[in-house]
Amino acid sequence: MRIVLLGAPGAGKGTQGRMLAAHFNIPQIATGDILRSAVREGTELGLAAKAYMDAGNLVPDGVMIGIIKDRLARRDASPGFVLDGFPRTVPQAEALDVMLASIERDLQLAIDVQVPEDVLVVRLSGRRVCRECGATYHERFSRSKDGVTCDVCGGELYQRADDAADTVRNRLAVYHRQTQPIVARYASKGLLRVLNGDQDMAAVREALLSVLDDMKVRS
Repeated sequence: MRIVLLGAPGAGKGTQGRMLAAHFNIPQIATGDILRSAVREGTELGLAAKAYMDAGNLVPDGVMIGIIKDRLARRDASPGFVLDGFPRTVPQAEALDVMLASIERDLQLAIDVQVPEDVLVVRLSGRRVCRECGATYHERFSRSKDGVTCDVCGGELYQRADDAADTVRNRLAVYHRQTQPIVARYASKGLLRVLNGDQDMAAVREALLSVLDDMKVRS
């Protein structure tokens, strides 16, 4: 199974990607997680990416393409993968085609998880993350017991710089400007399916699995 999950920040790609990865025993390759880990560890990649991420801008294509090329070369990605956060530009999509062609594989499906912008702003600007273990909460939908510390490890909760309301709107503008052309690209190839992400997680999950079943996409 070789799938790309598309959708604006906050659309729920990460949640559904983790579900697919567990369901089909293939890796979820989430570029946001890879970059944030690099930032926390203070690596060269993390330092280069931090300024872009804090402003809500995309990390340059060259950096992202290198990350994905290295990740797809690992043994666990051989049976398949779920890509979450890549590609985000047409050059990245073209680079992915080249990578897959080099191993005599092709992309099987691109799923666009669609959610209204106002809903996305609420989802992202209310998100809080534990500094210690990375557990995620939400000021409106899933608060920790005291709203300040993590229920799992007691770590401090904070708002990521890229989740501030103004930055969220910039992230969405960047997404629509640079990523939406990919939607048209995959639609022209007959690979695109659209999913309503403005419903509860279980309903999105069932809709996603139904799409995979209809397309006969298998690991």
